Amino acid sequence: MRRVLAVLVENEPGVLARIAGLFSGRNYNIESISASPTQDPGATHITITTTGDAVIFEQIVKQLRKLVCVIKVIDFTDISSVMRSLVFIKVHTDETKRGEVLRIAEIFRCKVIDVSLSDLTLEVTGDHAKLQAIIQLLQNFGIKEMAFGGTVAMRRSMQGNQREK
Repeated sequence: MRRVLAVLVENEPGVLARIAGLFSGRNYNIESISASPTQDPGATHITITTTGDAVIFEQIVKQLRKLVCVIKVIDFTDISSVMRSLVFIKVHTDETKRGEVLRIAEIFRCKVIDVSLSDLTLEVTGDHAKLQAIIQLLQNFGIKEMAFGGTVAMRRSMQGNQREK
């Protein structure tokens, strides 16, 4: 099962390495990890996408809470939130297929960020399902390269039934 966590940590050197080390030391998988500053200069917001069953996920949360540098851990599983991921996709497009790839890009609200005679590079943002759908469609044309930027998540405002872990 795919899960997304937000971890608010103290903004100090080595914190991201400690978080990643916790996962690798216990053989947990990180699907994506994204770190960014917050409005508080003393804190960093880390979004982690991971996979595993309920028992593994519970252990991940418990282990994260034990780290001295961790201020708060939020599990986005049962709360109303917004999540977006970024991916660059380089697709093979000769002149006969370029129009079809551009129509798909328009439907998925992608940005064309690079063009050559043999391929297009698209910037796609959206939730996990949207990214998987466009990747599946573009595989028919030949994906040359992909680069994922990780997931960013935040609770929706004004929600009464929110759970923090």
